[in-house]
Amino acid sequence: MTTVLVLAKEPVPGRVKTRLSPPYSLSQAAALAEAALSDSLAVVAQAPAERRVLVLDGQPGRWLPDGIDVVAQCAGPLDARLAAAFAGCAGPAVLIGMDTPQLTPALLAPALRDDAWHTCDAWFGPAADGGFWALGLAVPEPALLSGVPMSRPDTGALQRQRLLDAGLRVRELATLRDVDTAEDALAVAAQAPHTRFAALLARMTPAGGEPG
Repeated sequence: MTTVLVLAKEPVPGRVKTRLSPPYSLSQAAALAEAALSDSLAVVAQAPAERRVLVLDGQPGRWLPDGIDVVAQCAGPLDARLAAAFAGCAGPAVLIGMDTPQLTPALLAPALRDDAWHTCDAWFGPAADGGFWALGLAVPEPALLSGVPMSRPDTGALQRQRLLDAGLRVRELATLRDVDTAEDALAVAAQAPHTRFAALLARMTPAGGEPG
């Protein structure tokens, strides 16, 4: 079976989702980050995986559900941290981030089925902003991520091309919208109103207000 990795930062004000401020305060942004992470981890906790691992920058908190191991995230740029997360796996692995609270078991399912690796070597989940929200590798080779420019509109295209250049057969997951800005937050909450993220956002007043 496959290992599911979640790359995340501890939701501390001023360290996460700072692009949500303004209009939201830094403490509100951190609360939204915690809700998004909680939604993602709840899906991962249900996933049919051999192991579930949170690769964390910081310390775990009340938002961590049972059944998920925690390992420390390495220092360095994002490509190095992604590569190191895969380096800790001995078999197939799928990595996601903490920016897609609209994630559901069905969206992740194709990469976790028993036959997920029969016809491909990699699963790629494009993000609407040009990045990617998920990456699965049958053989978790860190070199497939090292050196790929991150946080650019062409990051996803460059990462996908890296996989193809290595001769991998790539299949795609659904395209999802990352939560980076207030506009993203509102759009994702409207798409997934059942989530903790949407419920919290609905109680918030922008421009420095705190959740009710």
